[in-house]
Amino acid sequence: MKALAFGGKETVHYESVPDPIIEVSTDEIVKIHLTAICGSDLHVYHRREKGLDQGTTMGHEFVGEIVEIGGEVKAFEKGDIVFSPFTTNCGKCYYCRKGLTSLCKEGLLFGWVQNGKGLQGVQAEYARVPLADSTLLRLPRNVLPEEGLLLCDCFSTGYFCAEMAEIRSGGVYAVVGCGPIGLMAIVATRDLGGEQVYGIDAISHRLLLGQEFGAIPINYEEDDPSAILRELTDGRGADAVLEAVGNASAAKSAMNLVRPGGIIAVVGFHTDEQFSFTPVEAYDKNLTYKVGRCPARHYMKRLLPLVQEKKYPLVSVISHRLPLSQGVRAYEMFDKKLEGCVKIVLEPWSQDANLQHSRHAVGG
Repeated sequence: MKALAFGGKETVHYESVPDPIIEVSTDEIVKIHLTAICGSDLHVYHRREKGLDQGTTMGHEFVGEIVEIGGEVKAFEKGDIVFSPFTTNCGKCYYCRKGLTSLCKEGLLFGWVQNGKGLQGVQAEYARVPLADSTLLRLPRNVLPEEGLLLCDCFSTGYFCAEMAEIRSGGVYAVVGCGPIGLMAIVATRDLGGEQVYGIDAISHRLLLGQEFGAIPINYEEDDPSAILRELTDGRGADAVLEAVGNASAAKSAMNLVRPGGIIAVVGFHTDEQFSFTPVEAYDKNLTYKVGRCPARHYMKRLLPLVQEKKYPLVSVISHRLPLSQGVRAYEMFDKKLEGCVKIVLEPWSQDANLQHSRHAVGG
């Protein structure tokens, strides 16, 4: 089959790789209809996160059709259209029962193989899904595949971030980074009752999307977000900051933005060895700092009814859709934010080289 494989720093290859097979009786094989590039893929792409074997198939977000089923699978049939969190989970261990499915003791991350062990990714024509019964969800007929794809990671992670921020009516909130997850965090903050939400970025079209979702845009290259929020809050700052970038600059900005006694909620994936602020700064500010990988399988099920309400035009974050065969170009576009890129969807079975802006195609 064809797939996007890791080729080393800032290198992916569109190439032929072995087809996945049923390895244990709880596996399924899924034909991928839609997949996507995530910001966390760029940590691997730039080798900020090290250890991935060269040749590993990239990616962890997908919607597809079940084409093979292991003998112990009970919940699905061939032909079912399914979507998946970015990690597999058993549904039975201590962490799964607590809703922390991303910490499952048997779970694996799609697209991470190190020293020959792990699970291949899903930027491919087919994927193997271990622990299929407890990992996958069937896509309802009234949910767009693109909506299901966003539930796999972006929307779930954004909502997780907003819940960590303890959103309350009357509060003042700042979202640092208006990429796909930051935009979904804006949606979630508004959904949870946040009325004053500030979206902070330097890219105009991302700020505009944040504004469409209900945020007040602040371009940090033109204005000082901390000064603006202090002026609006009698010198205090934001009640909570939702940090969706994952670098030292964003972490420092969050510390500057949050009021004493406030919360910093972090879903941006950090690869730095140290915090960009000191324990003394955190102590003096009575800071609550919450960080972690979203338990996406838990949130997917919870958020599915909200998506079915069609209350928010979530698919507006999808700026481009391209054939998988143009995946090398897609990584460059996403990395360098070219052509108004926000979120790229890849279609493994499309041969249409002219696919571009998908908002029109899905009515978002």
